[in-house]
Amino acid sequence: MFTVKQDGLFDAPHEAVVIGLFDKNQPLSGIAAKWNEQLNGQLTILLKEGDISAKKKRISKVHTLGQTAVKRLYFVGLGKEEELTFEVLREAFGKLFKTLKEAKLTEVAVALDTFTNERIDANEAAHALSEALLLATYQFAGYKQKTNEPEKKLENIAIYTEADQSEIEASAFVGRVYGKATNSARTLVNTPSNLLTATDLANYAVKLAQKYDFECEILEKDDMEKLGMGAFLAVNKGSTEPPKMIVLKYQGKETWENVIGLIGKGVTFDTGGYSIKPRESMVDMKTDMAGAAAVLGAMEIIGELRPEQNVVAVIPATDNVISGDAFKPDDVITSMSGKTIEVKNTDAEGRLILADAITYAKHHGANYLIDVATLTGGVIVALGVHTTGAMTNDEALFEQLLEASIETGEFIWRLPITEKDKERVRSSKIADLNNSPGREGHAIMGGAFLAEFAEDTPWIHLDIAGTSVTSKEHDLGPAGATGVMVRTLATLVERFE
Repeated sequence: MFTVKQDGLFDAPHEAVVIGLFDKNQPLSGIAAKWNEQLNGQLTILLKEGDISAKKKRISKVHTLGQTAVKRLYFVGLGKEEELTFEVLREAFGKLFKTLKEAKLTEVAVALDTFTNERIDANEAAHALSEALLLATYQFAGYKQKTNEPEKKLENIAIYTEADQSEIEASAFVGRVYGKATNSARTLVNTPSNLLTATDLANYAVKLAQKYDFECEILEKDDMEKLGMGAFLAVNKGSTEPPKMIVLKYQGKETWENVIGLIGKGVTFDTGGYSIKPRESMVDMKTDMAGAAAVLGAMEIIGELRPEQNVVAVIPATDNVISGDAFKPDDVITSMSGKTIEVKNTDAEGRLILADAITYAKHHGANYLIDVATLTGGVIVALGVHTTGAMTNDEALFEQLLEASIETGEFIWRLPITEKDKERVRSSKIADLNNSPGREGHAIMGGAFLAEFAEDTPWIHLDIAGTSVTSKEHDLGPAGATGVMVRTLATLVERFE
């Protein structure tokens, strides 16, 4: 897909050449100036008249009308040079590739060095370019009958740069891995629940394990009963689909120590159980396994890049449906940890399956825990749909995750867990814990409940209920699943200290 070159930009017969343009009060310079010469100063005129714009994320197309070897020039507005960040650059590339996809181009050249400044070198620009290409052009295939019209895709990108060729190739590869894995997670989340059961999710994990040489364990219902996973099994009681506890292990160090545990909520469809959701709230509940998808996407990146870290991924997978055997409000269940739970809300099921998954991750030697879940509507009320809610019991671990999230542009905001919050989840008169002690601070109650199972192990809870899906198309993808936290989790693992 990517070829890196140092010479020949002005001679090769490309369908299009892409040039970054900073907003400066001076004549065109560098590569843009050379194209301006070839076009007899026409670019300067177009720039003055506003047909070419350097404003942030503005895409301008110029036909060369046979005056050069290249058919078209695309200018990508980058705004003021000192204000360009990696995140803005990635979004600008995203908008570019959406434009090129719509134009049905199959090949393009990029003048990479025109997209750099003092903060962003050519390696980072190459990462942003390749990641944005995969993210922005993603489309869920769906199930409509296909037309006979052949599909045109952007398949070849020539990157022209004066930087070291092997380093640029490596950076483009990493960006591509990040984008591809995020898209894998998006596809899982977009898949209807009748086509993605707990068994399907387990089979997907097995294939990942085979491809990347992970150790893999799939616990069946009998295994869970023997281990006493009463919280997880309670949620599955109403279902005809068997539950699966999915475990993937990646050993990047000689000894199994300093293990990072990634735990993803895998509710393949959530009716709310007997605390049934209204019709509007039940639509799109196929996406309630976005936490599981994020963890599987992160494991795909880990499998490709092979960081020197130890990781165990644990995914409890089931649906939450109603039958004569389904669990009910007022039931008391016993978790794998031995703690008893009074069920006040069967729609607060995610924390129940995660409770046993957290305990099982510790059983597999996890020294650090990060759970990812579409846990509460309350986090959307608190933080909206662009910010992931986070809770933690460990400042140092949270700082590392925060840095990773800033790097990937997946914004998170920390919510508190106070002693009063802990008292509320311990407020049951007949059991150790109450799974839903009221609407007030509902997102925090979910985190405080899970903290009871993390105990003294450094832990972070990420509530992605608002960020896992978007209703609007954006620069880095279509409406639908976002694949949020795939890149943040993988970046944390890569950088972990």
